[in-house]
Amino acid sequence: MAQNVTNRLIECLPPDDRARLMSQLYPVPLPVRTPLFHVGEQPRYVHFITSGMASVVIALPGGDAVEVGITGSEGFPETSHLLGPQTTDSRSFMQMSGTGLRMDAKRFREEFENRAPLRQAVLRLVQYQSFITAQLAACNRLHDVEQRLARWLLMVSDRVGSPQMQLTQEFLGEMIGARRATITVAAGILQKAGYIEYRRGLVTIKNRPSLESAACECYPITRKLLDDLYN
Repeated sequence: MAQNVTNRLIECLPPDDRARLMSQLYPVPLPVRTPLFHVGEQPRYVHFITSGMASVVIALPGGDAVEVGITGSEGFPETSHLLGPQTTDSRSFMQMSGTGLRMDAKRFREEFENRAPLRQAVLRLVQYQSFITAQLAACNRLHDVEQRLARWLLMVSDRVGSPQMQLTQEFLGEMIGARRATITVAAGILQKAGYIEYRRGLVTIKNRPSLESAACECYPITRKLLDDLYN
């Protein structure tokens, strides 16, 4: 039985439902790049993230990949697979190392279908993730790379609960849909302004209010969605 819950979805459940779910979970380490589900496959497990952050990425036929979602301790990344049998060209992996609570996916589907409080919480998470995906699609189409990078760093910091993030330029480019050279320039602009420090794959937010000012209007929208998720 897993202990010391730090996942918001589990914590929002009524005590009886939380205890029932917890009895079927077990803690697992989730190092960086740990795959959570693969392209074209139904996941074997559900992973409630308790620390670190997972990304959901769409792989394109030409070999490029673009992030379409991130999940921290607010939930789990396998939500869409609960809604039906279809699979997509998306995959999920740990972008920042952490920990999680794991459960067999078939067993979790049974709990989802039969326990109303759990089903309601999961559907709220699904709705939240769909809103975030739509917002980020608009953001990637309309906003400059510096604004998108600032927004994304703030979103990641919110989920990991720290101003420090272990992120390579390759990761950053893949996550916001930009070339590595473009990310280098954008990160350099934010660093020169004193908003962040970036060296050897470690990004540190040095001036959060200024970084929020540099981000596009999508950041406060996505932050409010996160804050209001289970309220």
